[in-house]
Parts: sequence; structure tokens; C-alpha cells
Amino acid sequence: MLVFGGEALQSELIQNIRQSDIACRIINHYGPTETTIGKLLHIVDPDRTYNNTIPIGKPFSNSGVYILSKDMELCPVGIPGQLYIWGDGVSRGYLNNGELTDQKFLNSRFNKKDRRPMYSTGDLVRWLPDGNIEFIGRADDQVKIR
Repeated sequence: MLVFGGEALQSELIQNIRQSDIACRIINHYGPTETTIGKLLHIVDPDRTYNNTIPIGKPFSNSGVYILSKDMELCPVGIPGQLYIWGDGVSRGYLNNGELTDQKFLNSRFNKKDRRPMYSTGDLVRWLPDGNIEFIGRADDQVKIR
């Protein structure tokens, strides 16, 4: 098994792995630290031709997601919006940083059963027709330093 995470998985890399004749399952794994890491995954289909990137997948591990517009409305299939994650493992906020906690951990009006907050990832995504989620980019100006 080969698991990728932390960056957008480019389809070119998958093509290179396939050409090497390595027999293994390839999984694209997504989840920010604020949700105790893994919350979505996609098992790469060896018979599927992917466009530029591999989907980040579907929620797992007692988690759920919403893709919301700037107006905090649910986005239909194919329409980009920001990814929000809720469920088991979502943090309660940032230690000693109430202002950032209030910005990133929001109460959901969609999920009445779970009163815990949903986490605003800052990632732009969209639903694909097959139920997977595709990463598009960032909704904010967060900078990653390697």
C-alpha cells in the first residue's frame, strides 16, 4: 500500500508508478492537523484515467464534510466552495487563541445532531459526480513553509 498526503497528488505521479509495474494499492489521504489528520481518502482506481490531480476522496472515520459558498450555503456538484469538516476528531479550537478559534471553528446549522463545531479548512474543493471531492486550491492566503 502506498499512501500520499499533505500535498495535491498529481496524476502524472500515478502514471509513473503504473509504468513501473509496482503492484500496490495507492491511496490519497487528506486531513488537516485540526481534525487529527485523516478525514477523507480516495483509493486510486488502476483502470481510471485521472485529469490533473487525484481526488482527496470521501469522508471516513465518523466524519462528515460540507462544501460551502462564501454565503455559507451548500454547493451543488461541480461548484467550488470551501471545505468544512465535522465529526469525531475535530479539535475544539486553538489553545490560548480564542480569536483564531472563533474564525475557524464554527457551529453548523446543517448538522443538528452533532453540536461540536465544524472546522473551516481554508481549502477550495468541489464535489465530483461520483461523490468524491476534488482539491482546487486555497481560499485564503495561508502560506506553507517546507
